[in-house]
Amino acid sequence: MCGIVGLHLRNPALYPQLGTLLTGMLCEMQDRGSDSAGVAVYGDPRWSPPGHAAVSLVDSPLTPAELRAALEGLLPPGTPVEVVEASPTLVVNAPVDVDVLRTAVSTAAPEALVVGFGEDIAVLKGVGHPRDLAESFGLAGAQGWQGVGHTRMATESAVTPGGCHPYAVGPGQCLVHNGSFSNHATIRRELRARGVVFDSENDTEVGARFVADRLAAGLDVETALKELCATFDGFYTLLVSNRDSFAVVRDAIACKPAVIAETADWVAMASEYRALTGLPGIESASLYEPEPERIYAWTR
Repeated sequence: MCGIVGLHLRNPALYPQLGTLLTGMLCEMQDRGSDSAGVAVYGDPRWSPPGHAAVSLVDSPLTPAELRAALEGLLPPGTPVEVVEASPTLVVNAPVDVDVLRTAVSTAAPEALVVGFGEDIAVLKGVGHPRDLAESFGLAGAQGWQGVGHTRMATESAVTPGGCHPYAVGPGQCLVHNGSFSNHATIRRELRARGVVFDSENDTEVGARFVADRLAAGLDVETALKELCATFDGFYTLLVSNRDSFAVVRDAIACKPAVIAETADWVAMASEYRALTGLPGIESASLYEPEPERIYAWTR
């Protein structure tokens, strides 16, 4: 049992409230998973300023100052580098290509685990109680147009930063999952045979790598999720996002709970309705339970 929350803001006037709203949603799901938690935030100017690439990492052996100094020696001379601490995550941003920054981060801190990369995205995650992590991240102060969160009750792999969600394994992409994939070992072997590298033994990472592989092949999010439904066995509710879209899908028997709410100002989803009650205008929102294997998607 895990908890999923997601918020896609349609009204720019609400962008400054994203972190506060997402914090409330995440903390309402803490009793569905209290061993670890994480969020992906799109559009926060502290973590991922416009025109900058951003890389999120955990388990860095370097302090923020040490990492910044190392990166300044690896990037083109004069490139401004920021390392923002959202403990236990560090978010690096610089006005360079995403792949250039990601390579530099991996060179400077090869022992660290990259947990997210792209433009306009910061991925923050760690082991601990969701409420404590939200405070440590400074999540309530975040701004932006979209956020995704997850509270984990581990069933498939160890409780480590690499084992918690979100899984953000493609540029700007993010996937969170409630449930389990029963054939993940077979699909992992197939992906590894094609050169895909994994960071954990978590079944969710297999789903995230599969979707990233399909998107890299040129499929859109809806088609990639249709292929996932045809390929993966098990029980699941998934929320998949990138910097411009937000999509939800459930398995064929809709075993895992989910509710979607929409107003003119926002679209939100959560594992349970109580995570949505703090959203502005919820009393007049359109509420519905997503149907089995139907893809629900929204674009910015």
